[in-house]
Amino acid sequence: VAQTFRKTAANFHYEFNIRHLSNVFQGLLVSEGEQFPTAEKFVWLWLHESERVYWDRLVSPEDQAKYNVIAQAQCKKYFPAVTGSITRFYATEAADPLVFCHFPENINDKLYDMIPDIEKMSSILEDALREYNETNAVMDLVLFEDAMKHVARISRIILNEGGHALLVGVGGSGKQSLSRLASFICGYDVKAIQISSTYGINDLKDDLKWMYNKAGMKEQGVTFLLTDSQITNERFLIFINDLLASGNIPDLFANDEVDGIVGALTSRVKAAGIVPEKKAVWDYFLTDIRKNLHVILAFSPVGDDFRSRARKFPALVTCTVIDWFQPWPDDALMKVG
Repeated sequence: VAQTFRKTAANFHYEFNIRHLSNVFQGLLVSEGEQFPTAEKFVWLWLHESERVYWDRLVSPEDQAKYNVIAQAQCKKYFPAVTGSITRFYATEAADPLVFCHFPENINDKLYDMIPDIEKMSSILEDALREYNETNAVMDLVLFEDAMKHVARISRIILNEGGHALLVGVGGSGKQSLSRLASFICGYDVKAIQISSTYGINDLKDDLKWMYNKAGMKEQGVTFLLTDSQITNERFLIFINDLLASGNIPDLFANDEVDGIVGALTSRVKAAGIVPEKKAVWDYFLTDIRKNLHVILAFSPVGDDFRSRARKFPALVTCTVIDWFQPWPDDALMKVG
């Protein structure tokens, strides 16, 4: 992959390192033995996790087709016994879906397994959308195959500890709506900032404190959904960069607020068998933040803003899992129409 897809000015995010390899193994380690009675199925999972880490970053169908050739060649080289069973996933027409997700049977079990077919996936997600619309502002979504796969990808990212997503696609491709549905499936509350003419740094800090309190103190799942149009001040990205990189945002809390958090968490830290020193308690708090607070960035690749921001704030790319939205296929446009 690293030899085939070279970094260029346009594809500045074509960097492949040990972090991406660890993401593949993180996905493999989510699996449970009962769901994998054969080695063949585990190889399918390896192909799927590699696809989510590498294939989803690629900017064009041509690059994705090149990746498919590489994946099949590697599988043939290292797992020749299962080569015959994977060709159906890479057929040029009517290919079988290679999708593992946390809702193979329903949205409640959070069991990471393979979706048997697209019809089953469609039924589960239609039910989830109906449930969402009963308690939230109604989203009138058409869940065609590509949209459903994006929901599975987003939920896979944010269910991992420290999992943050960078969704890249032109406006109107469904990034925000699919993120809200995926967050609902994961059981997370979605927080989006309300931009106004007066919204500034202090307002962002207040919103971040609210999210830190919910994720770290109350141990509840939170998705912070941020679009590029909401970044009215480039300094916002200083805070986002720190949040993505480590979860520790310097000067977010005043000293007395830090003391309050440490005091409130001391008994919980003791119960975990940790000596309740101030640094240990704060580290425990940040661990809960990484576990429960997940950022989804919805950016457009059009123009220079995306590239410029990624250069100034590298965690936007290096500390997220990228899902690049391709143009919707014809059958999707027909369904929406």
